[in-house]
Amino acid sequence: MRKKLVAGNWKMNLLDEEVINYIVNFNSRKNEIESDAEIIILPASIYLDTMISMPDWDIKIGAQNCSQFNNGAYTGEISAAMLRDFDYDSENLHYCLVGHSERRAYFKESNEVLAQKVNRLIENQLKPIFCCGEELEHRKKEKHFDLVKSQISEGLFHLKEEEIKQVVIAYEPVWAIGTGETATSNQAQEMHAFIRTILAEQFNQDVADSISILYGGSCNSTNAKELFEQPDIDGGLIGGASLEVESFIQIINAF
Repeated sequence: MRKKLVAGNWKMNLLDEEVINYIVNFNSRKNEIESDAEIIILPASIYLDTMISMPDWDIKIGAQNCSQFNNGAYTGEISAAMLRDFDYDSENLHYCLVGHSERRAYFKESNEVLAQKVNRLIENQLKPIFCCGEELEHRKKEKHFDLVKSQISEGLFHLKEEEIKQVVIAYEPVWAIGTGETATSNQAQEMHAFIRTILAEQFNQDVADSISILYGGSCNSTNAKELFEQPDIDGGLIGGASLEVESFIQIINAF
């Protein structure tokens, strides 16, 4: 059975007091969670330590980004080794986003750079959540499958079988992020099934069937259940809807 995952990407939101209030509120409502999905929260890196040090906080944590370099004169960057050092005993910090559509668009991160980031994370026993997805122009030109295949093949296909099993893939139709638009469940399932097919072709079917693939395009409490019912959708990468405890718990319970 593939692991079911619901990951909340907070992006550049919430200050320290808001983070603490969120944790307290979430902990007080844990009895409302009926799903057995693994829950992950991805705060801004400056608040990772706040989350790790909070008492009674046993939810998995992830970073939103890391450097492709091990160390050196790269002002402002945070290495995978530094992320591991936040939580050296690996109790909570397990994941890191790689190649979110905003990183690709605003910071011009290439597939080559993202492949290096994946390598750094795996070297430091952190699990990459590798994002891929097309913009509207690619879908209109029916180039969306080719684009997603190139993102995955150039970013992940250099890995060995035991390494690719450490990766979670998140499909983000860029045209459905923050726009209020959402891919239909059939559109989302079609791409998730395609991703699993190319994984099977590169590695084997057992590997493809072991990798969790998340949907990350304006998933919310209204559409989560229909999306999560699709056979190749293993959970969600949730943006704005994860900033409120109530809506995030509703999405988690959509499984």
